[in-house]
Amino acid sequence: MTELEFQNNLQKKGIILDEKQLKMFQKYYEILIEWNQKMNLTAITNKEDVYLKHFYDSLTIAFDFHFSNQFIIDVGAGAGFPSIPLKIVYPELKIIIVDSLNKRITFLNHLFEELNLKDCQAISARAEEYAKNNREKADIVMARAVARLNILDELCLPLVKKGGYFLSLKGKKAKEELDEAKKGIHILGGQLEKATYFTLGDLEDQRSNLVIKKIKSTPFQYPRQFSKIKKQPL
Repeated sequence: MTELEFQNNLQKKGIILDEKQLKMFQKYYEILIEWNQKMNLTAITNKEDVYLKHFYDSLTIAFDFHFSNQFIIDVGAGAGFPSIPLKIVYPELKIIIVDSLNKRITFLNHLFEELNLKDCQAISARAEEYAKNNREKADIVMARAVARLNILDELCLPLVKKGGYFLSLKGKKAKEELDEAKKGIHILGGQLEKATYFTLGDLEDQRSNLVIKKIKSTPFQYPRQFSKIKKQPL
């Protein structure tokens, strides 16, 4: 996807990017490639692929969900996807990225500075540890390609306030993952509100966006230690 295709395809979905935002995406790409030579941030480095498979893919969730001035926690964002592309498009968002790798936190802090992004913070922590002191505080918790949904739900839903949302950006196995996570989502206080299945670029690249609403508080015993979550998902 060229920069022009990126701009035009978003415009068709009602997302209009100004010159400043387009320059921010260009700078994001340059910083990503520069830092990727020092640390493993992404296997996708071709510019058109980054624009399609990272930038555009991150923004597809905005086709299904309304973003305004919410407080978002992005769990395991790696190189900043999906929260940083969303922050560029919706500058009023307040973002905290929680990732367990310190080197990624260093990259993200540099990125915030270079792109002059306000109300952004990157925290080095495991999601289940971070939840101990930050339960049910976020309007939205997001995760993209972090873990299977029956593990991810227990890492993310405890952080979402009642009435808020857990947004999960998944690949082609989303329906299968939803089936195995259905019980856990219910136990943790969530309810599937919307599931969108689509292809990104060529027909082989299947994607799914899941919108899960937090309808009741998460029981206090969750999240458990990660070893227990992984060994015995809800």
